[in-house]
Amino acid sequence: MTGDFDLAAFLKTLPNQPGVYRMLNAAGEVIYVGKARDLKRRVSSYFQKTHDNPRTHLMVSQIARVEITLTGSEAEALLLEGNLIKGLLPRFNVLFKDDKSYPYIQLTAHPFPQIRLYRGMLDERHQYFGPYPNAWAAREVINHLQKLFRLRTCEDAVFRNRSRACLLHQIERCSAPCVGAIAQAQYGADIENARRFLGGHESEVLDDLRVSMQNASDALDFETAAHYRDRIALMQQVLSKQSVSSTTHGRDVDVIAIHRDAQAVALNLVMIRGGRHLGDKTLFPQNAEGVDEQTIVEAFMAQHYTDNPIPAVLITNAPLDQEGIAAMLGLRAGRTVHVVLRPHGERRAWLQGAQQNARFALEQRRAQQTAQGVRVAALQEALELATPPLRMECFDISHTMGEATVGSCVVFENGQPFKDDYRRYNITGITPGDDYAAMRDVLERRYKKLMAGEGKLPDLILIDGGRGQLNAAMAILGELGVRDIPIVGIAKGEGRKPGLEALIFPEAGKSLHLPMDHPGFHLLQAIRDEAHRFAITGHRARRGKARTHSTLEDVAGVGAKRRQKLLAQFGGLRGVQNASIEDLAAVAGIGLALARKIYQQLH
Repeated sequence: MTGDFDLAAFLKTLPNQPGVYRMLNAAGEVIYVGKARDLKRRVSSYFQKTHDNPRTHLMVSQIARVEITLTGSEAEALLLEGNLIKGLLPRFNVLFKDDKSYPYIQLTAHPFPQIRLYRGMLDERHQYFGPYPNAWAAREVINHLQKLFRLRTCEDAVFRNRSRACLLHQIERCSAPCVGAIAQAQYGADIENARRFLGGHESEVLDDLRVSMQNASDALDFETAAHYRDRIALMQQVLSKQSVSSTTHGRDVDVIAIHRDAQAVALNLVMIRGGRHLGDKTLFPQNAEGVDEQTIVEAFMAQHYTDNPIPAVLITNAPLDQEGIAAMLGLRAGRTVHVVLRPHGERRAWLQGAQQNARFALEQRRAQQTAQGVRVAALQEALELATPPLRMECFDISHTMGEATVGSCVVFENGQPFKDDYRRYNITGITPGDDYAAMRDVLERRYKKLMAGEGKLPDLILIDGGRGQLNAAMAILGELGVRDIPIVGIAKGEGRKPGLEALIFPEAGKSLHLPMDHPGFHLLQAIRDEAHRFAITGHRARRGKARTHSTLEDVAGVGAKRRQKLLAQFGGLRGVQNASIEDLAAVAGIGLALARKIYQQLH
């Protein structure tokens, strides 16, 4: 405890009320956030007994002070706890970190709405359906809706500037409102059917289609009747794949199943909306060692439903405080939420399926980790390293004849990509094409920060290049004081053929060729290829931006809106370059004089 914090006096002043407590270390960092029905009893328990759990024992040893916030109820405390954990990410809390937000299907606010996959903050001007557990599930639904209702997916900039229907219209995936091939009223009817479909009212849509088919048949318009018949058949086919139960029509349910073994824990989330199974996602919580299942699932609910809609029903296999969790979620949702712990019938089958998903995902992950562990161990042996290279950083340089040079740093931990620590570096101020100078620049920028304590140093540094690149890297690393980390160059083989690479060591003349079937060599190839991919994608983006800027942006009178119109009309810069003066002048807002300027600039 810090000298200015009197623990005994603080514990005496704690009230027997619900609230949230925050444990801070000597540096003032929040290391744990918890909620309690009785703050005095809960917080005092940390300091009045010996903890068998090593993680809890370690946490208590680091506590320098405690702060509390009183709440009106335990439900409010649980709500606040989830918000604080999401914001602070305390190192001793169970954390559910996800690399991306959950996707939605968006129908835009437009006379001819666009349907698209969307991530991010929701804008009340548009309409959203979801969230979906992953982008694949959302894209599959969009694909079905394109077939069923022929909705446009193109961006507004493209929509405004089309002069003829695109390929999607030709294959009957879009009704081409961009060129007036469908009236606004008819397109609006299709949008309304899509809304009802996404909202779980498929039977109403089917009934309307059947009525339309019968009306067309009675009017002897057999071509239109056949069109409706095909739509009905397609919708029935889609529904047969997605429907979970007719008895849960219109109900939204999340199924949360936890599975653990002696080493790890997995949580599977199944999303059911309007009676349709939208898909599932398995999460692996951090800091869950020695934590009971109730605490893990409560942590997930508190964190996940901070940013995501809460369904009417939650089903789980964890022994939760059913009333407390329902009250917390109901408080957040603004309506009644039911938490089901012992489901029956089909709901029980959903939970069993989610448990199987969690168990299978855990088995897969362990098998993958075992395989990666074999690769790491094999690489340690091949390179004669004192310790396993659990964290590796690989560097590559990409450019085209010296143009738009970009350096990449990719990081592998435990044999797998750790994309949070990937970095790209735009290289300037060097002689174009000087790869050695580019590598020195990247390594200096990377390790100057790491040596200053801003990040984690690797166990092995890999350089995509031969002896020259390795020597350049060694020189700058020596200047920065990076001397105790092994470094290896990966030189391309004869004819740049995969499998013939040589490993170059700092010692003069020392190199190594590993067999193509060597597990450690497979790992080196994977990290080298990833560094190359990451560098070249950054280089292409920078080069494309530079080339676009050097042409259209330098034409006086062509601002962002006119440039956007040109690129949309002709499908990109290449199309603009191939256009005649007359074609350019026909674009709204360009005119003949400006068209001549653009043509001269591009030619």
